[in-house]
This record gives sequence, structure tokens and C-alpha cells, in this order.
Amino acid sequence: MADSDIRSRPFGTLVTAMVTPFTADGEVDFDATAFLANKLVEDGCDGLVVSGTTGETSTLEDSEKEDLFRVVAQTVGGRAKVIAGTGTNHTSHSVEMARRAERAGADGQLVVTPYYNKPTQAGVIAHFDAVSAASDLPIMIYDIPGRAGIPIATETMFRLAENPKVLALKDAKADFAAVTRVLANTTLDVYAGDDGLTLPWMVAGAAGVVSVSAHVATGAFRALVDAAAAGDFDKARRIHFELDPVVRAVMTHIPGAISAKQILKMQGVIPNAAVRLPLVAPDAIEMEAVLADLAEAGWDFSQDKA
Repeated sequence: MADSDIRSRPFGTLVTAMVTPFTADGEVDFDATAFLANKLVEDGCDGLVVSGTTGETSTLEDSEKEDLFRVVAQTVGGRAKVIAGTGTNHTSHSVEMARRAERAGADGQLVVTPYYNKPTQAGVIAHFDAVSAASDLPIMIYDIPGRAGIPIATETMFRLAENPKVLALKDAKADFAAVTRVLANTTLDVYAGDDGLTLPWMVAGAAGVVSVSAHVATGAFRALVDAAAAGDFDKARRIHFELDPVVRAVMTHIPGAISAKQILKMQGVIPNAAVRLPLVAPDAIEMEAVLADLAEAGWDFSQDKA
């Protein structure tokens, strides 16, 4: 992808929320991380989220996160945007992670709504203002009430959009009316935060998707995003339908970090599918469901590869 295309959006258009590869004994596998990042970019990603939810950020030490930001930035810098997952439910901790991400060479940061605390909307604004003031990195806000416990109100998004460092929204609350208002009334780049909603969100004007399933079907997602951006909705709709069983395989039976790693291992992209507690490997019934969806997509993986 040409440099001009990368620069056309501050965070890219096809952004994969990367898994964090681990060694068999649970250590971060930085070599596998670099290999995966490079492959994703070569296959069509113009942005990567490092240490987000799918990257098992909750189980990573701060030093591991900073090292991951640095490794991915050194591997794909200049070819794709490196977006550091810096958000926590502790504002001063998020501030510290923003500074670490900038120091490590990230291009931007993904900052989630403070989770568990259930702050008021005024508290949400104060949190994002504090994080934005901590570094020069642009911010993609991550609105995911299913994990955070609260939504970001649309009026709050209007206020946050006035912050010159807040450039984008990853919307994962599946509220088309709310996202329509944000698209119509702000200059934010909006990204689908649910893989299966990439097409309808882009029809309304979204910039692209932050995807988990793009790990395993990067080329197809690249084609979907490009077709939708070009207004070729017949082609985009066809790809959307083709991707549906893949998205179901990755996103509906077990956590995306687990399923993505299992499929990446079967594809020979990462050496093992290890996850950190409290995540655990899938049982046989769970994997049967994943494999059945992949078979529907025409993908043939035998159980002995899992």
C-alpha cells in the first residue's frame, strides 16, 4: 500500500487488533509478534492495535506492553499505523501508558472507556482529557459498554470530538442511530468495532474497521474495506456474506483472542496458541463449533492441526 494511502487516515482503514503471541511457558514471544505484525501489513492491514483487548492487555505487565509497542513500531513503522492500547480504568495509569507508548514509537493510542468504575459522563470526559494531555499521540476512543459497564453518551462524544487530539472512535456498542449522529455531527473517523458490522458502518461513512477476524482473513477484509470505500456495494456485500461464517468462527463461540490464536496456529502463522489465565484453551466442543463455521466458509482444518 502506498505511503499516501497510509497517511490518508491517521489510524488507517483496515486495523487488526493484534493478539499477543506467547511462548509455550507463557512469556511474550517478541519474534512471533514481529512476524505476525509484518505478515498482517504485507497482507493488507494499514493499522495495528497492540495490547488491546484481543492482545490480552489485562494480563500484560507495563514493561511488556512498552516492549510490544516498540517491537511492532520497529517492524512495521512507516508502512502501517501502530496504535498502542493504553487505556485502563485508572486515569494516572493510562497517563503513564500514554507516555510509554509515545516513548516506544507508537503512532497513536486506543483508549477505552474507564471500565468497572462506572464514572459519570463528566468523569469520562475528565479521563480522556487527562490522557490526551499526557502525550502528543492522537487518540482513538474505544466505546464498548459490554466491557466498560457504561456507554459513552452521544453528547459526550460531541464534547470529546472538540479535543484536537481525539481523532477517531472505535464503536463497539452496535447502536446505528448513535453512530449515525457521530458521523453526521463530528469530524471523527469512526471505525466498526464489531467485525460483522463493517459494511453497514462504512455505508454510513465510517473510515473502516478495527477487527479481530482480519487476523485470519486479511485479504478478504482488505477487499471489503476497499470496495465499500469506493462505493462498490455489490462487491462489498458479496465479500460481507463470504466473511460471515469466518466472523462467526472467530467472534461467537469463545473469546476472540483464543479463537484467533487457534486459527493462526492452524494456518502456521504463530507457533502455538497459548493464552494467559483467566483465558484458557478451548475444549473439544468449542473447537468443533469454530471448525464447523470455518468449514461453511470453505476452510478445511482437521482437528489434529488445532
